[in-house]
Amino acid sequence: MNIRLAYGKTGLDVTVPEGLRVDIVVPTDVRALSDQAHAVRLALRHPIGLRPLRELVKPSHRVGIVCNDITRATPYQTILPVVLGELSHVPDDAITLLIATGTHRPNTSEELKTMLGGEIVEKFRIVQNDANDRDLHAPVGTTASGNEVWIHKEYLRCDVRILTGFIEPHFFAGFSGGGKACMPGLALLETVLRNHSARYIDHPKATWGVTRGNPLWEEIREAARMAGPSFLLNVALNREKQITAVFAGEMNEAHERGCAFVKQHAMAPVRTPYDIVITSNSGYPLDLNLYQSVKGMSAAAQIVKNGGAIIIAADCWDGIPNHGQYKKLLFEAADPSSLLERMREGDCGGHDSWQAHVHASICQKAQVHLFSRNLTDEQIERAMLRPCRDIPQTVDRLLESYGRDASICVLPEGPQTIPYVSK
Repeated sequence: MNIRLAYGKTGLDVTVPEGLRVDIVVPTDVRALSDQAHAVRLALRHPIGLRPLRELVKPSHRVGIVCNDITRATPYQTILPVVLGELSHVPDDAITLLIATGTHRPNTSEELKTMLGGEIVEKFRIVQNDANDRDLHAPVGTTASGNEVWIHKEYLRCDVRILTGFIEPHFFAGFSGGGKACMPGLALLETVLRNHSARYIDHPKATWGVTRGNPLWEEIREAARMAGPSFLLNVALNREKQITAVFAGEMNEAHERGCAFVKQHAMAPVRTPYDIVITSNSGYPLDLNLYQSVKGMSAAAQIVKNGGAIIIAADCWDGIPNHGQYKKLLFEAADPSSLLERMREGDCGGHDSWQAHVHASICQKAQVHLFSRNLTDEQIERAMLRPCRDIPQTVDRLLESYGRDASICVLPEGPQTIPYVSK
C-alpha cells in the first residue's frame, strides 16, 4: 500500500506492507469555491452582524489589516487584492499591513513577498510584531483571570482594524482564526506567557476543536475584544489550501460560524486508539520546523494508545529552530517527566514553554519517531524523540514489539484532519 504524506513542498511517498490493519484518516474532500475571490468580495459586502466593509471605512480612516505570518497557509494573494479593492477610497498611505507573528521570528522580505505578493509588499507599509519590545505595545485592559493585555500600538492607532486568517483546529486554543490574530498575534510576550501558562495548557478543555469552556481560548477572545477589532475575515481551506468558505463580519459570530463549518470537515471520529499512528505536519509551510510540528504530533496523540508509537514526517527546513526558547528547554531536559515538573512548578514558564509542555506530554504518552531530512540524529534525540530514516523500516521494527496484528492509523495530511476517539 502506497501512501503519500504531506511533507515539505514535494510530499513523501511511504509504502506500508499489505495485510496489516491500516486505517487512513483524511479531511473530508471539500471542493474549492468556483470563484474564490468573488466569494471573499461577497462576504465583505454582506458580512455577519455588521455593515459592508466599504461602508464601515471612511476615506479619512487609518486602516490596519492584520495578516498571519509565514507559518500559516492563508491564501493572501487571493484575499488581499479583494480587501484592498473594497478599500479603494482610502489612500494607500493610510493602510498598514500588520504581520501577526506572535512570539515567532520576523518574516524575511522574501517570505513577505511569497505570502502577500511582491506588488503589495512594495506598495503598502508593513509592520511586524516584536513580542519582546515593550515600547511597541500598550495596555488595553485586564482579563477576568488577571492577565494584563498589551497590544501593538500600531494596531491601536488604527480607526478600523481588520483581522484576517484561516480557521483550522488548534491543539490548545480549540481553533485558529478569530481573535488569535490580535492576541497572541500582536501581543507583548508577557501577555502571551500568561495566556499560555501551564495551568491553562493542562486544562482538559484546552484541546483541539474546543472553544467554549476552554480557558485559554476564552481569554484570547476577551483580550481581542478589549483591543477593539472592527471586522473579521476568516476563510476555511481544503487540503490544496484553496478556499472552501468565507466568514466575515462581527468577530465572535463570524468566527463561531466558521468553527462549526470547519469542525464538520476537519475532525474525524475513530472507534478505538491505535498502536501506531503515522502522521505529517501538513507539509509546507506548516512543517517548517520542529516547533510547529508539535501540532502534527498532537493530532496523532489524540488516538494513539498509552505506550504506543507515533511516526511523524516533517521537513523542518527552519530547524528546531534556533530562535526562541523551545530548543533550549528541550535540550536542557533530562526526560519528559522532569521537563513537565519544571513547567508546572513555574520554573521555566518562559517563551515557548507551552510548546515544550505539549511536546513533553506527548512523549510521556507514546514513543515519537521523527523523519526529517534536515535534522541530525543528535538533534532529534536531544529533543527527546527517536530518529527515523526510513518509515517502512521503523514500522517493521515496531511491529516486532506490538505484533503483526497491531493497529495502524495514517494521517497523510497531519493536523488538517484532527481525529478523536468517539465516546
